[in-house]
Amino acid sequence: MLQALTIQNIALIEREEIAFSPGLNILSGETGAGKSIVLDAIDFVLGAKAERSLIRHGAQECSVRAVFSCDAGPVRDALSELDLPVEDELILSRKFSSEGKSSIRINGEAVTLTMLKKITPLLVDIHGQSEHFSLLKESNQLALLDKAAGTGLSALKEELALHLSEKRDILADIGAIGGDEAERARRMDILRYQIDEIERGALKEGEEEELLARRALLQNAEKILGNLSEAHSALRGEGGWGAVDAVTAAKRAIDAAARFDERCRALSDRLDGILAELSDVEEEISSLLDSSEFDEGDLEHLENRLDEIKTLKRKYGGSVAAAIDFQRQAREEYTKLANSEEELRALNARLADCNRNIFRLCCRMSELRRRAAEKLSDAVTEELKDLNIRSARFEITFSPYTEEDTDRATSLGLDGIEFLFSANAGEPLKALGKIISGGELSRFMLAVKAISASDIGTCIFDEIDAGIGGRTAVAVAEKFAKIARHTQVIAVSHLAQVVAYADRHLLITKEECDGKTQTHVNVIEGEARRSELARMISGGESALSLQQAEEMLRLAQTRKDELT
Repeated sequence: MLQALTIQNIALIEREEIAFSPGLNILSGETGAGKSIVLDAIDFVLGAKAERSLIRHGAQECSVRAVFSCDAGPVRDALSELDLPVEDELILSRKFSSEGKSSIRINGEAVTLTMLKKITPLLVDIHGQSEHFSLLKESNQLALLDKAAGTGLSALKEELALHLSEKRDILADIGAIGGDEAERARRMDILRYQIDEIERGALKEGEEEELLARRALLQNAEKILGNLSEAHSALRGEGGWGAVDAVTAAKRAIDAAARFDERCRALSDRLDGILAELSDVEEEISSLLDSSEFDEGDLEHLENRLDEIKTLKRKYGGSVAAAIDFQRQAREEYTKLANSEEELRALNARLADCNRNIFRLCCRMSELRRRAAEKLSDAVTEELKDLNIRSARFEITFSPYTEEDTDRATSLGLDGIEFLFSANAGEPLKALGKIISGGELSRFMLAVKAISASDIGTCIFDEIDAGIGGRTAVAVAEKFAKIARHTQVIAVSHLAQVVAYADRHLLITKEECDGKTQTHVNVIEGEARRSELARMISGGESALSLQQAEEMLRLAQTRKDELT
């Protein structure tokens, strides 16, 4: 239950502290006074999107602090799961600055928006005029029905989700081995072609590098031959005069000198070494010249081989190593596919068994939903009669399905449902969204809330009574009072008949002070409350309207006493 709300710098509110009571709290006030600001503040502290337009003009930041009683088990469990303090009171606070900075705290501990949103749906159920239309969507209708079906259906959903996950795994395994026979044969043909293509390529690690070096040699053959010839001429020149010949002559001269001077003996030995090395180099150059036969056909063949390697690299991984590894994997897959018939039969048997389980669970979910639908239809119809739609009829229809539809099953099962409604005797049932009026839809939603409101601490209704009046307004007020017996209700209303039923009446007013407009929220009782009702009845405070207000309050209290 929401006990107190402190609002600071939200729209026209500079600072307001609002105390709520158990039972029915109703906010009233002139159009434009700022009733929606209070609900915007509650939305904000519960985790709604923060926008700079929310901050009061001239202020740097806004903040809201909400105090809830914390006696509900689910709320305490959620706090424990988030490792947050669990106390008798739950205090939410949120700030937002004009710079876009935000801070959120739960019981004094800093938390994220995600953490906040795990708590707040357990605290408050907010229903406004725009939410009416959510019931016109099939997904929301199914969610409402599933909520009515209870925990038994939730357990079936969890079991169904496991089987659906298993089915996805089985289908993935079937896909990995080629699926059906024709698909598997096509895959094997592709693999065989790829394996053979790489096989024909006879790829070897390091071959490409060797070929590139050989290509560089062939492309520069003419230069190489010229340089070798020049070197050979220098060593063994034309006319017998080259480096070898010069060293040989020098050796003969030194040897002659050595007969007379022993110092030349060492020089002769050194020249022997030089002559031997020069002769060896000259012989190798001669051998290279004799063996260097460069054929343009060799270069063409080499280029073709490099192109072949390049093509295989491009198709199978970008490198020779990747292409060789691709071939290995392709062979493994081919072997697996070639021997997969037995495995495929086993997988298909598992798939069939999984589909049977899925269909069985879907049927059990349908059974629970149909039983819940009957109870929900009866309960809503009775509530609608209380809300002055005396001839209301409401039914939930189910679309048929067979075992062949199992492939479209989701974790919600196979059910397609539709809410059918008729407000008037003699009129056929039709789809809810096609025939229901705005006022009827408001009461329909209120009837639904009256049935389900007991599982949450606070229900907020934003002008749900719009578009109604007279006896219907009294019926709506009585419904609010009925819900408020076990759930705190906070409602915004423009109808005196509804406001008269309030256990706490909060008046929203707007005033100008020092050139600024401010919104205030005050609890009114006694004469002030009677005056507000008189204004809502006739627009002013005449003796007659005050008398009517007094009578309205008396009758409302009498009816509330009867409801208890």
